Amino acid sequence: MRLFFTKKELRVRKKRIVWMLGCMAVVVGLYVVLTWPEKKEPEAPVVNVEPVGVEDVEIYGDYVGRIRAQQFVEVRARVEGFLESMAFEEGTYVTKNQVLFVIDQRQYRAKADKARAQLRKDSALVRKTKRDLDRIRPLFEQNAASQLDLDNATAAYETAVASMGMSQADLDQAEQELSYTWVRSPISGHISERHVDLGTLVGTGGQSLLATVVKSDTVLVDFSMTALDYLKSKERNIIIGQKDSTRSWQPSITITLPDNSVYPYKGLVDFAEPQVNPKTGTFSVRAEMPNPDRVLLPGQFTKVRALLDVRENATVVPQKSLIIEKGGAYIFVMRRDSTVERRFIELGPEFGNNVVVERGLIPGEVIVSEGYHKLSPGVKVRVAQPRQDKDEQE
Repeated sequence: MRLFFTKKELRVRKKRIVWMLGCMAVVVGLYVVLTWPEKKEPEAPVVNVEPVGVEDVEIYGDYVGRIRAQQFVEVRARVEGFLESMAFEEGTYVTKNQVLFVIDQRQYRAKADKARAQLRKDSALVRKTKRDLDRIRPLFEQNAASQLDLDNATAAYETAVASMGMSQADLDQAEQELSYTWVRSPISGHISERHVDLGTLVGTGGQSLLATVVKSDTVLVDFSMTALDYLKSKERNIIIGQKDSTRSWQPSITITLPDNSVYPYKGLVDFAEPQVNPKTGTFSVRAEMPNPDRVLLPGQFTKVRALLDVRENATVVPQKSLIIEKGGAYIFVMRRDSTVERRFIELGPEFGNNVVVERGLIPGEVIVSEGYHKLSPGVKVRVAQPRQDKDEQE
């Protein structure tokens, strides 16, 4: 075996090696070209979209309210005397003018009898002086009686008439005081327990408050609103506490019971205090609410939800589609060519899971409701197939 080669042999061998390396490079290049993966265009982001809606939006405010009776009347003794009897059961329903208590009547009956007797006496005197005057007048016309006799008869008659009038007034007063010994209910409602016992001296010289009657088949609900609420309502041309026949709705309230259930009846706001309390910055508002089953008790505190406004044909979008940054709130709107644009909007009141859009959107435009976190303006998107369609295909 030779260990050395001539120069010619070396050149031949070198050419062979170069040729072989070239062939290998060509084979490797072809292999790389044939096996290199094709470059794919990036897929469009998948998003959920929905059209901008239009609906009538009810705007509410939540407050703390207190229930009070429509009428709360104290039953008091108007004459002095000892309490003789009670003609009702405590806590029951009483009607207007129903007798509740009876006060000792003896002195008032005697006073009325005395005044009645005095009236009869004065009536008899009036009749006598009238007959005397009727006799004197024709005699005076015939010059059979003097002017003095006529004047005396006339004066006697007029004095008797005046005395009878005074006696009639005394009788009326005595009978009125006698009627006060029957203490009657001033209204229909439920009566409280009695505040005095039988045999107690009541009236001007004793305790005059005997019981209270509450009319609660209709109750009043008091709550407070802020001055800001008032300004917002004025901006919408709504005066709280005043009815407006031009509106299809009126401010009303619903309340929540202690068991967190909603009371089935609604109340109508009928009054608002015309001034703000400087200590609290609020003003009082009142609503009247039916209470036929006496579920609501006067003095009870409750949660009040007040209907403040109804925005008719408002532009509405879901809150989940909003993107809020320091510069404001915006939303992605999908164009007809499936590209998206960033649209800054002015937000209105929120309700449920939606929000009113004051400016920036037109009803019917398509917005991105989900998947906006991977978007940028001008990007082309692909709308996700609704689940319902997928289920039908399966």
